[in-house]
Amino acid sequence: MPDHRRLGRELDLFDTDPLMGAGLPYWLPDGALVRHTLEEYIREAERRAGYRHVYSPALGKRELYEISGHWDHYSDDMYPPMKLGAEEVVLRPSLCPHHALIYRSRSHSYRELPLRIAELGGMHRAELSGVLGGLTRVRAIQLNDAHIFCTLDQAVDEARAALELIARAYADLGIEAVRHRLSLPGEGGKYVADPELWRRATELLREVLDASGVVYEEAEGEAAFYGPKIDVQISDPAGRESTLSTVQIDFHQPARFDLHYIGADGAKHRPVMVHRSIIGSVERAVAHLVEAHAGAFPAWLAPVQLMVLPVAEEQEEQAAAVVRQALQLGLRAELAGPAEGTLGARIRAARLVPYQAVIGAREAGAGLAAVRLRDGRRPGALPVPDLLAAISARVAARGTALWD
Repeated sequence: MPDHRRLGRELDLFDTDPLMGAGLPYWLPDGALVRHTLEEYIREAERRAGYRHVYSPALGKRELYEISGHWDHYSDDMYPPMKLGAEEVVLRPSLCPHHALIYRSRSHSYRELPLRIAELGGMHRAELSGVLGGLTRVRAIQLNDAHIFCTLDQAVDEARAALELIARAYADLGIEAVRHRLSLPGEGGKYVADPELWRRATELLREVLDASGVVYEEAEGEAAFYGPKIDVQISDPAGRESTLSTVQIDFHQPARFDLHYIGADGAKHRPVMVHRSIIGSVERAVAHLVEAHAGAFPAWLAPVQLMVLPVAEEQEEQAAAVVRQALQLGLRAELAGPAEGTLGARIRAARLVPYQAVIGAREAGAGLAAVRLRDGRRPGALPVPDLLAAISARVAARGTALWD
């Protein structure tokens, strides 16, 4: 059964060191490449959907989290404050207070709404040592987060569009959602005491789910402290379920931060804040991808997309030229020559690489490459430009298909 902790080390994706600390993994070159590709994919998808990206610091004054409600309702999961002169600063557990301040820094007209602010930003959770594991539970998190500031009339459409973004990303990544959950407050939790807020937000999220046509279940005790949320649930190979993506409609923080926009009537109005995350934390997303694909990532996400295999030393020059052409096209290609073992051994060593191009004497003389796909198919010998064009097209199309 695939375990991302074992595979991550075998594939040289990530590792840990006790001097860095538990729950603080570091990324090796191939893992960093997967992470970077995933992050760029998310940024591109968000840009196409009308989001504007920002950067905000991973620290904030304690007062910021007192205003947002995190200090009263979430401080058990936060790091202790650090004294800086007369001030106390905290490693942030969430990006939403920072985005509320970014919105509040400028006046806004109703004509600007919806305003979609996105960030791949760092946050920190003081997880106990006993629950830490690989990339799924860590103390330093890179979160794919966004907040949409909109009118009440726009909130349902914006939340529904966020669910569509999530579904598209899952299709491209080869991720399957096992269910959608409407997460509601439970007994005894540290929730914001505002029954009307909870009622309004819950009604809107039910409308979002109904309009999206997805089957969902309601679960008490799983809400955020400030409101209900839609959780997109995934499952690992052992059947353990977790939340990867979320969509929330928030009336609480716009009120806490006194956010407003100028309406068509010239008066101030309170915006609604839609929180959404397409893939949640990058760490958990990569952990799930490693296990879901057993290390055989979709071609567009694979650390090495093309392995070029000369049969003998006489073909190494032609093979190196193919690698150079592939690199010029933006593909991630490497050469595995005869010095690394027999052809069979090299093919087996590259079994997780989506595409293999074998070049023997016949292929070298004709400018061809014998193509082998990771799934065992052999499309035959193709002219090198045609092969590279076909791979480039599949990579650009994203998704999980290897060949048209």
